[in-house]
Amino acid sequence: MTVRVLLADDQTLVRAAFAMLVESAPDMEVVGQAATGREAVELARRERADLIVMDIRMPDLDGIEATRVIAADEDLAGVKVLVLTTYDTDEHIVDALRAGASGFLVKDTRPADLLDAIRTVAAGEALLSPGPTARLIARFLRNPAPLPSAGGPECLSDREREVLTLVARGLNNTEIAEALGLSPLTAKTHVSRIMGKVGARDRAQLVIVAYESGLVSPGAV
Repeated sequence: MTVRVLLADDQTLVRAAFAMLVESAPDMEVVGQAATGREAVELARRERADLIVMDIRMPDLDGIEATRVIAADEDLAGVKVLVLTTYDTDEHIVDALRAGASGFLVKDTRPADLLDAIRTVAAGEALLSPGPTARLIARFLRNPAPLPSAGGPECLSDREREVLTLVARGLNNTEIAEALGLSPLTAKTHVSRIMGKVGARDRAQLVIVAYESGLVSPGAV
C-alpha cells in the first residue's frame, strides 16, 4: 500500500528536501505541500492524506493548533500526524501529543529514519523512541493538563499496568511481547484494551497518561 504524505513546513527548501526523499521511496507519495497550518488543514480535507509531516512553528496557524483541528474533524479520523521538533529547544511537543499527534520527529533526523518514521506512524504505531523520548516528555509534564479519560491506571489489571509502563518507555508491541513473554498479538490486544480503559486515542497519549498518573516517573528510563 502506498502511503499518501502531506508535508507542512514554512521553509520552502525543507519541504522540497522532504518531498524528494519521500518520493524516492517506492511505497510513498507526496500528495500536497503546505506552508502554514491553515493550508495543512485545508489540504488534509481535500487530499485525504494518510499522514501529515507537520512542523510545529508555522505562521497563520501553528502545527499544534492545526493538529488539534485535524484530530477533532471526524472526516479526518484516519489521518495521522507526525510533528517536527527541534527537540532540545521546542517546548511544545507534549502539547502536540495532547492535540492528537501520533509522535514526533527530530528535524535533523537521518533520511532513512524519516522514511521509517512515516511507515511506523502510518501503520498505527506512535513514534516514541526509548530513553530520550520519555525523558523529553517527562521534562514538560510539570504543569499537566489532564487528558479526558475514562479512568486512570488504577482501572487496569496488573498485567495491563506492566504493558502501559513499557509503552511509556517507548517499546513497540514486539518488544513488549519479548519483555513479558507474550505473543505480539497478545501485546497488541493489551495495548488496545488499555487505550479503551483510559480513553486514550493512541500510544502517544498513553505515554502522557503514564507520566501524569505517576505510573512512570522522570528518571525511571
